Amino acid sequence: MLAALAVMPTAAATLPYDASADARADIRGALAQAQRTHRNVLVVFGANWCEDCRALDKALHAPRNAALMAKAFEVVKVDVGKFDRNLDVAADYGNAVAKGIPSAVVLSPAGTIVYATRAGELADARQMSETGVHDFFDRVVRSAPARR
Repeated sequence: MLAALAVMPTAAATLPYDASADARADIRGALAQAQRTHRNVLVVFGANWCEDCRALDKALHAPRNAALMAKAFEVVKVDVGKFDRNLDVAADYGNAVAKGIPSAVVLSPAGTIVYATRAGELADARQMSETGVHDFFDRVVRSAPARR
């Protein structure tokens, strides 16, 4: 019993979305950093209960994808809970969650939307390979260069 309890904090710590995070403050911070680094901001909307969201997060941490993320983006993860949290934030950026999660919005360093998944492009992330995720975000990077 004690061994099972000892594992629980570790499992909780590995969940990708922080329900207590202030999404607007996190995005503001990422935009400020993007101004300095001349990278875009990638806002990923999702939830810990969502298998596709967890699969996407795992794929983004694979070495090749992590290198692409570090080179191209300031990344912010926004928890939408059970579609009862941060929906106002999603609405501010074109409501990319309307066709499912995970969803993503790319913002220029000035905060303008330069790309958004409006057709549920990532909603089946479990079916995407790490290479598929890389190719998807590589196309996004090429189509949405950072602008001030």
